[in-house]
Amino acid sequence: MDTTEADQRSVEAFLRDCPARQLLSVLADKWVLLVLGTLREADGPVRFNALRRRLDGITQKMLTKTLRDLERDGLVRRAVYPTVPPRVEYSITALGADLGRISQAMGAWVVEHHDEITAARAEFDAALALDPPPLPRPGTLH
Repeated sequence: MDTTEADQRSVEAFLRDCPARQLLSVLADKWVLLVLGTLREADGPVRFNALRRRLDGITQKMLTKTLRDLERDGLVRRAVYPTVPPRVEYSITALGADLGRISQAMGAWVVEHHDEITAARAEFDAALALDPPPLPRPGTLH
């Protein structure tokens, strides 16, 4: 791919109908990043309930939806074994592991800058408490 084609794709990502936007919305989800990270760190396939125990706060419904979306995008593989009850295991695909390098870098950045972000939030909130924004006048739109 030449520079012109790469530049064009970069511009298209800002357009409302660009297919990349749909994928970006999936990948920007916190549960997606945490599920991929958990599967990437595992030594092998992981069962649903093991994932749920590892991901504190995720609901069964959200984990099911997240895994289904990741499977659809080719980032996670789902294997069903014909036992009673059926055994279902999830593993990360090569594509998911490749994406994992990016999410791992994001995680490292968060760890490195967590204190700075927390301090900035506290400073912003304190300033806002001292000088709250004006309330809208009755009958006006805000």
